[in-house]
This record gives sequence, structure tokens and C-alpha cells, in this order.
Amino acid sequence: MTHVRPLAGQTALVTGVSRRQGIGFAVATHLLDLGASVYVQHYRPNDVAQPWGGDDIDAVLAALDGARTDGARLGSTHADLREADAPARLVRDAASLTGRLDILVCNHAKSGDDGAILDMTAERLSAMWETNSRATILLTKEFAALHRTPGEAAARPGDRATDREPFAAPVGRVFWMTSGQGDGPMRGEVAYAASKAALSGITATVAAELLDLGIILNTINPGPVNTGYLDPDGTDRDLTEIDEWRRRTPFGRFGEPADPARLIAWLATADGAWVVGQVIKTDGGLSLY
Repeated sequence: MTHVRPLAGQTALVTGVSRRQGIGFAVATHLLDLGASVYVQHYRPNDVAQPWGGDDIDAVLAALDGARTDGARLGSTHADLREADAPARLVRDAASLTGRLDILVCNHAKSGDDGAILDMTAERLSAMWETNSRATILLTKEFAALHRTPGEAAARPGDRATDREPFAAPVGRVFWMTSGQGDGPMRGEVAYAASKAALSGITATVAAELLDLGIILNTINPGPVNTGYLDPDGTDRDLTEIDEWRRRTPFGRFGEPADPARLIAWLATADGAWVVGQVIKTDGGLSLY
């Protein structure tokens, strides 16, 4: 039986693909399996500084290469998304892989070196904003510019296009990643929670503007996904209480990287085209406990 590849001929950029145990790796793998060409961004120094440590980037890329389907391409680059011009370079490089860019998954995130409100500094807040919020917004801007008709521009900020014919289908997909800041306190993670709340807070605004270009934006809240930080040898926190809580939940487990990856991959296909401008939680009901 021939395996259906609904994303064959499309190209995706996935950021934050530095670890085989990460969500970005799972997303890239699923998109490759659906036939897409994939360009990945990695920034290993962020992981090296964390308790879970860094992965072998060559091994990460080799595993992704093994997931490629016939005719699909794989590209990659190291990029520090705190640099103001990095998003433009990254989108340009990703589009050059095949000459087009159809899907953008902003999975990158800075975590660690955070604190409670009494620990906050301008430097901590800026570092989280620059990586998690600003880079995501600028990546989206550059992606949108690829799909804008040359010379087309709104007369004033906020003006919408009024002379377009309806789109037969979406021309692009964008995915942002938020966190559980809306489900309850994230003690000791004020800067991180603020940077992620900014994305969920402007999802509707940016989604509406992107629709004028035929681009769909959705934001994913994956809930607690164990990417290594909930393993005893990869954490800087006491897991006793959270493990007791996990055992009381209906399925007895945290999320796995494949859980949000499957949702993103489905939303990227034609079957997910009617879901627009949403902040979608995929957490197995853990936020209810």
C-alpha cells in the first residue's frame, strides 16, 4: 500500500531542534514523515547550560535525515535567535532549501536563569522576551512577507486588504508554542511565563492579520511534556511532589514530545485547515488535575 504524504512538495522551518528528546525534533520528524522538506534551527548552548545537557547535533541531524521521504530535503543551521537580525536570515535560508516556505513552527524557547518576582532583573526579562517573544514575532513577520504580493502594503497599520478574491486554500501555516501560564501559577518562572503569555495574548490579533494573506496561525499549549527536565538525572527540581501528582492523573504519565507533534502535523495538512487563530491545549487533561 502506498503511504499517503499529504505534505509532499511543501517546505517547513522548525526552530529549536537541538535534542532528540525535544518537541522540535518530534515535530520535524512528523513533518518529514508526511513528505515535507524540513529546515531546522538549533542552538545547542542553551541546552548545555541546563541540567539535562546538550545533545550531539550531528546525531540529531542524522536521525532526521533517516526520516526523510523520497524527494524531500533536509537543511539546518545554528542560530542565536536573541540576535535581532537572526529571524530574517533564518527564514531566507529556509526558503532557499527548495525555493518556497509553507510552514513555520516556532518551537524555540529559552528557559532557566529565571526567578520569582523578587528575583527579577531587566536582563532576565529581556533575555526571555528577545528569544521567546520577539524572535517568534519577527520570524512570523518574515514568513508573512514571503507570501505578500510585491508592492502590496496596507495604507495604515491595521488596515485590511479589501480587494482580494477568496483563497481556495491556506497558502501557509504558522505555529507558535505557549506554556501553562494560564492554567495556574508558575512559581519561580516569572520571566518565562511573561514571554509565553505575550504569545498567547496576541494570537488572535496576529492570526487576523495573517488571514489577509491566506496564512493560518495557531498557538499550541503542549502542557507538561517530559523532554528530559522531568527525569531524575536531568532536572534541577525536587520531583517527589510532581511524581505523586502524576501517579494520580488518569493516564499516569506526562506528555511526550510526539503528543504535540502529532497535533501540529495534523493541523499542517488540509484536514486541519478550518482551525484558525486558536490557543490549543494538548495535555491529556493534566491541567484538570
